[in-house]
Amino acid sequence: MAKESKNDELPEEVSAIRREIGKFFDTLDEKNRKIGSSTYGIYAFFDYDQEPIYVGQTYEKLRGRVGRHLTNQRTDAVAMNVLDPFEVAEIEIWPLDDAIEFLPKTENKKSYLDKAEYTVFCQVLEKSSLGAVLNEKEIIETEIIELPKSYRQRIIPESLFESRKHPDVRLARRANTIANLARVISERSVSKGLRRTLLTQARRLELLASRRLEELGIEDSSEESNTQGESGNGIRRATSSRSTK
Repeated sequence: MAKESKNDELPEEVSAIRREIGKFFDTLDEKNRKIGSSTYGIYAFFDYDQEPIYVGQTYEKLRGRVGRHLTNQRTDAVAMNVLDPFEVAEIEIWPLDDAIEFLPKTENKKSYLDKAEYTVFCQVLEKSSLGAVLNEKEIIETEIIELPKSYRQRIIPESLFESRKHPDVRLARRANTIANLARVISERSVSKGLRRTLLTQARRLELLASRRLEELGIEDSSEESNTQGESGNGIRRATSSRSTK
């Protein structure tokens, strides 16, 4: 491979994060295999508050699939402004090659992947303050299964973590993501799932803004705000029950 010229070099922050991602996927499992080399797997992304934000499955190697999400290469989630890679602070993955290899003949690989993805989806919803994630496509409701060992790690270096975690920076990013997603929706014929994702993004923005006020000791006691909060909680309950029934 030809050596990159200075003009092609990545910013140091980006390079540092990519190194952390690379080290994570080079982690060895019990059989001395790199976890990122697993062809089949499930992955989940978490933000700086450890709030789950996205769940996916892959049958093209975990390193490649997750890497495309996090390096702004073209994936549906990034291209449609569903997922902002900046928001991803931690990754958890479930390598499934061994489980797939020993499947009974009566079960196909895709069916098992769907079950594993649904199981992870239900697990992360239980930990979500909003009872929702940003997936624009419906997670297939199927059987919950026992999963193999997972691996989880923060991918943001210590030197960058506090500055990137700052709520005002993240509020600006989220507001921009919402604007871009709303523009996509206004210009195209889109799925119901994408519209639900817009609502989830708006609720994520509201949650972070509310936490920021509390952190600064600013009380939001207006009657209008309280009414909106009660409405939002109702939406949360409806969304959560629909997603996990």
